[in-house]
Amino acid sequence: MERAEVVAGLFAEYDAFAELIARLSPEEWRTPTRCERWQVRDVAGHVVGMAVDMSTGAAGTRTPEDQARALRDEAPAELAGRLRAAADRIRPFFTALGDEAWAGPSPVPDRSLGNAILTVLYDTFVHADDIRTALGRPAGGGTGLEASLDWIREELERRGWGPARMALDGVDERSIGAGGPVLRGDPLRFLLAATGRVDPAEFGVDESLNIYSLR
Repeated sequence: MERAEVVAGLFAEYDAFAELIARLSPEEWRTPTRCERWQVRDVAGHVVGMAVDMSTGAAGTRTPEDQARALRDEAPAELAGRLRAAADRIRPFFTALGDEAWAGPSPVPDRSLGNAILTVLYDTFVHADDIRTALGRPAGGGTGLEASLDWIREELERRGWGPARMALDGVDERSIGAGGPVLRGDPLRFLLAATGRVDPAEFGVDESLNIYSLR
């Protein structure tokens, strides 16, 4: 995706995430998710904490667990407000980025700034799906899904997985290396399989597809 699409996609996901959590009931806030040992409030705390860290220049200084623990006891509306405020602070900087800065280093080792921002977009999208799934709500899609698939393709290639061709339903085709088997099916399910959330056997591949098993 082009730089402007990624930046616009990130802030659209932030807006959607804030809307998703703002009016949750106390019972919904404490619903378990498929993220091990995390309730909805922990997932939200991580996503909001990451945005807050970026807005204060502290990106990369806290783990996801640190972020979740620091914010899990806040009310849904308060966390939604924190996310909107953090997004407003970082939006001008991200929007003004040029090609050189985009390709340059980020606070995250071995990642360009552009890839780091794409990582945050992916993280926000997939964690919103964790919450929607826990609460029985419909899945999202659009730019957030397309960007997440771009990130997964880059991540699998970076970790030496493949080659393969991602010919998933209703989205642009993507290649991981040159040649290899053709992977077909639902694109969101593929994203979930590649991040350890569903069985990759759905796509005729083994657990090595899971990026978190390749560390």
